[in-house]
Amino acid sequence: MAENTQIVPSGDFGNMIGNTAELLESAKPFLELMMQNECALRELETKLNVLNDEFSTVYNYNPIESIKTRVKDPVSIVEKMNRKGIAPTIENIENSLNDIAGVRVICSFPEDIYAIADILTMQDDITLIKRKDYIANPKPNGYRSLHLIVGIPIFLSTGKKIMKAEVQFRTIAMDFWASLDHKLKYKHNVRNPAEISAKLKACADAIYDLDYRMQDIRNQIERESR
Repeated sequence: MAENTQIVPSGDFGNMIGNTAELLESAKPFLELMMQNECALRELETKLNVLNDEFSTVYNYNPIESIKTRVKDPVSIVEKMNRKGIAPTIENIENSLNDIAGVRVICSFPEDIYAIADILTMQDDITLIKRKDYIANPKPNGYRSLHLIVGIPIFLSTGKKIMKAEVQFRTIAMDFWASLDHKLKYKHNVRNPAEISAKLKACADAIYDLDYRMQDIRNQIERESR
């Protein structure tokens, strides 16, 4: 081996390292925004779990079956901004999108949805920004859910920051229908789309009726077991 041999980055490799460092630095504000949305989800999930624990202890009943959280992925964020015709800057993303942080709350009965949603939005650090009741006013395809856009504070080293999040409330049956509807939308070359849409709408209506019939049975059991 030749004497004084040194392993030194070539020019191209050095440039690649420099470009990667620049890329990471430019991505830092976006990564910070994603972290802040994750923190907002943890705050919301904790609040919902506390309510469920309280109902379990005080009333011997769990109104929440499950809680699912997600932060919208970067590709979806950019695509949504492009559809809106808005440049995907950090400031624009924060101002224009309400659903980067999303929570789906699955409840047993429609009554539970409204009860938990009302209790959550009455908390003094939660701000209700928008409410869309697709249970009382379903979408044309039969989709039902209660959607809330809320503001929730997170506490950083620089101080308090209010984050926006979307909270969707559904019953188990509504969530089952929505999941299947979402999967079926991605099936291509369907020969009778109108017929299938009509069948899905009929299923959504049947599920809505079933939810309230089951709720009536639950309420009857509660009354007669006192």
